[in-house]
Amino acid sequence: MKTKIFLMIAALAILSIASCTKEPTIDQASLDMADDAAVIDAVFEDVFNTVDNADIILDDYQKGGNAKSNVLSDSCPTVTIDHPSDAVWPKTITIDFGTGCIGLYNNTRSGKIIIVVTGPRLTTGSKKTVTLDNYYINGIKVEGTKVHENMGTNNDGNMVFKVTLTGGKLTLPDGDIIERSFEQEREWTAGLYTRNIWDDECMITGTGEGLTINDVAYSTTITTELHWKRVCMFIVSGVVNIEREGLNPVVVDFGLGECDALATVTSGGYSKEVTLRFRHRSMGR
Repeated sequence: MKTKIFLMIAALAILSIASCTKEPTIDQASLDMADDAAVIDAVFEDVFNTVDNADIILDDYQKGGNAKSNVLSDSCPTVTIDHPSDAVWPKTITIDFGTGCIGLYNNTRSGKIIIVVTGPRLTTGSKKTVTLDNYYINGIKVEGTKVHENMGTNNDGNMVFKVTLTGGKLTLPDGDIIERSFEQEREWTAGLYTRNIWDDECMITGTGEGLTINDVAYSTTITTELHWKRVCMFIVSGVVNIEREGLNPVVVDFGLGECDALATVTSGGYSKEVTLRFRHRSMGR
């Protein structure tokens, strides 16, 4: 009788241990790397959206107020356009958020985005060079130089823009730094010639590299083209592969086209759904 009781207790103990054992999951280092990469990409996508909107304002200015910038995506900043008195181009667009204002997607921005434009937005070969003057988003200082170049139309009749980022850097409120650079092509698949700014869509391909707050170097490749919609806060679909030396790659899947803030991070055979945001994990939720 005592033997039976002992065996029953032993079996219960084994069940208890098994029920308390956590299911295998993706490692925290992989999640942190994906988070660093996603945050800095989201911030520079936001800069892209602001710059493209400013270019539409310039187009409107050139056409006497008849372009689709009648519906602007952000009324928070002050936008000024300057050009040399003896020439039409280049023009300089200054987007001034002042000491801080809450604008598109409820983000707080401050400082200036300065854009030097060499020609009309839809002219092949025209370039926009973007620099940042004491620019912050949600308390994160943003630095770097972006160049947007109109490459003309492709075989599908869609206009393609080459976008490069050099010296991209986020400085978090606690002093931690995330670095990023990339070279991308953006194929404009919808909305480029319409007057409704919210129907704009691009497909994005390209590669990049960066450095996490833990000084881990990584490289990125867009393995399934990313789908950008101006009406959505984040990329709506596509896959990015993140490589790092000596460790499993990290794959970020933005989903199948839903306009949400969700992505799936996979590494070492394990996956986890994460929420995208314009704030770093170190800043709280």
